[in-house]
Amino acid sequence: MATRTVYESGLDRFNRPSKGVNIIFNLIFILLALICVVPILVVLSISLSSEESIRQTGYHILPAALSGEAYSYIAKQGAMILRALGVSLFVTIIGTVLGVLLTASMGYVISRPNYKLKGLLTWIVFIPMVFNGGLVSSYYINANLLGLKDTIWALILPLAVSSFNVIICKTFFKSTIPDGLIESAEIDGASQLRIFFSIVLPISLPVLATIGLFLCFGYWNDWFQSMLYINNQDLYSLQALLNNLMSNVDALAKNAASMGVSYALLAATMPKESARMAVAIVIVLPVAFAYPFFQRYFISGLTVGAVKG
Repeated sequence: MATRTVYESGLDRFNRPSKGVNIIFNLIFILLALICVVPILVVLSISLSSEESIRQTGYHILPAALSGEAYSYIAKQGAMILRALGVSLFVTIIGTVLGVLLTASMGYVISRPNYKLKGLLTWIVFIPMVFNGGLVSSYYINANLLGLKDTIWALILPLAVSSFNVIICKTFFKSTIPDGLIESAEIDGASQLRIFFSIVLPISLPVLATIGLFLCFGYWNDWFQSMLYINNQDLYSLQALLNNLMSNVDALAKNAASMGVSYALLAATMPKESARMAVAIVIVLPVAFAYPFFQRYFISGLTVGAVKG
């Protein structure tokens, strides 16, 4: 026993960095944290700065002259923004739930060693990671064949499943779910659906949270699907609406000389740089508040899904 204790303590010293190395690691992590945090502080500062101060002194971590013009401009579009926020929340929640179910079910199926079509389906999932049909074919299928144009499902279905997420789920199920557990449930007479929903999903929270976080970010930040498939402004997501507002700001600013006096005055006084940064803050805040609730599941699920198998 004494020999074993000495042996373990001898190995343990290789797992403990020296004081100097520990200080270096801490400095590196502080530097990396600053690299991530400082740009956000700059964006927030610009969103709270007046246009005149930005033109005169440029960007600063602390505002040279505080102003709420950018947020007032966004608030004036209140009805449209609230409607777009509702669309984004609906699309994000429904799309994330649907995407997690579809991704997990596909990953579970191709992770089972006794499934006869496992090889074929694995290739079907893998090939789109290397090749894709392109934008024209995707638009034709979604808009013409499936009839999704100008419907809320055009914002949900094209992003619901990705090959990368399916591969993560497959690897997690293959390395984590014991075959004996599934076989014992089959002997007890449980159907595959019962096994999947009652046994597999409850013990797969890390990978489900990881996939859910990926999907949540993807849906929340998406504006491209709205640009492709949505003409009805009532179905614009928040990101698409704010992108449209920014385009209008730029259009007014560039064409101020050819407009009437009132429009030229509006273009001259309308916030531009600060409005862009305010839009970024409005989009980032909900995700920033949601991330801490997923973090512990995200790290463990991504690690298992990426390293094992």
